[in-house]
Amino acid sequence: MVPKSLGLICTLALTIIFLSPLTADAVRIKDIGAIEGVRENQLIGYGLVVGLDSTGDRVIGGQFTIQAMMSMLNKMGVNLVIDPIQLLTRNIASVMVTAKLPPFSKPGMTLDAVVSSMANAKSLQGGTLLLTPLKAANQQVFAVAQGPVSIGGFLGGTGGAGGATVAKNHQAAGTVPGGAIIEKELLVDIDSWETVSVLLRQPDFTTSIRTAEAIESAFGKGSAVAVNAGYVRATIPPAFHGRVVEYVASIEGLDVAVDSVAKVVVNERTGTVVLGEHVRISTCAISHGNLTISVKNTLNVSQPVAPLIGSSAGQTTVTPDVQTEVKEQESRLMVVDETVTLGEVVRALNAVGVTPRDLVAILSALKSAGALQANLEII
Repeated sequence: MVPKSLGLICTLALTIIFLSPLTADAVRIKDIGAIEGVRENQLIGYGLVVGLDSTGDRVIGGQFTIQAMMSMLNKMGVNLVIDPIQLLTRNIASVMVTAKLPPFSKPGMTLDAVVSSMANAKSLQGGTLLLTPLKAANQQVFAVAQGPVSIGGFLGGTGGAGGATVAKNHQAAGTVPGGAIIEKELLVDIDSWETVSVLLRQPDFTTSIRTAEAIESAFGKGSAVAVNAGYVRATIPPAFHGRVVEYVASIEGLDVAVDSVAKVVVNERTGTVVLGEHVRISTCAISHGNLTISVKNTLNVSQPVAPLIGSSAGQTTVTPDVQTEVKEQESRLMVVDETVTLGEVVRALNAVGVTPRDLVAILSALKSAGALQANLEII
């Protein structure tokens, strides 16, 4: 026999399970937001790629390549007295080098550098990027990049007639894997923080309030406040002073039920339609039909009999035979009841039996009629 106390505990446990809100759609704070002050920084620099197989910059359009090469040679002690136009050998190309400096990076760490042609180079295949300083927006050098360029493809001839060539992937840009070395640290003094700010990637007032409530449930009432739809400020408890990293990690691991506005995103070019969770349709009637016009042009050759028997009279002519056919798809007027869930919306739209591109027109008409209870965004 089960003790009464044990039965009461089981009953309470089941009651809590069924009455508690479901968290199946909850996500971590680190997946919907970022910590203010912890971000990447963009780096950029101008460099030269050498060692190309006559696929570099040409004379016309690559004048700055010549100037950059002369400046580099002069700094290396090579003083040239020849015409600069004679220096461009098609084995060198001007490029812009970009990289992203992650937060908390230390000198000596390496980054991937992206190399992009500036002039009219045909391909960077087989090239080597020369030492290039990478600067931030404040014009301070934080890294230097150098190394072989990888374009993930090729450009070559087939050996066939007419000088045919074969190319794979984009040839005017590539990467230098691990080719940028960090030379200067970007300081982020998190130990002196008294508050931690969470920036939501998709601002929403409901999600912002729920984020603050999740932090308060873990660290006490009044420990967080939703400042606006995309900004939540949390006060670091005294127990975590000097342990800000642990506090931030604890916040990022909290679950929040994300809310969003009802939205339908439509791409007319590809016929793609994406419906959000909260999309609803009011009761309405929908009718949709297509009109197809088919034109078939057949060319017939009229051959007179006279030329066949030696006479010059008559002429061979081409007589076109044009056939036009009009087909109109049968249109049905269908009543769509008011929907409550996204699944009912999908079933109602599928019941009309249209293609994705026709669905774009139907959704636009529903929005104009006021029957689509969602924001319609066309991209």
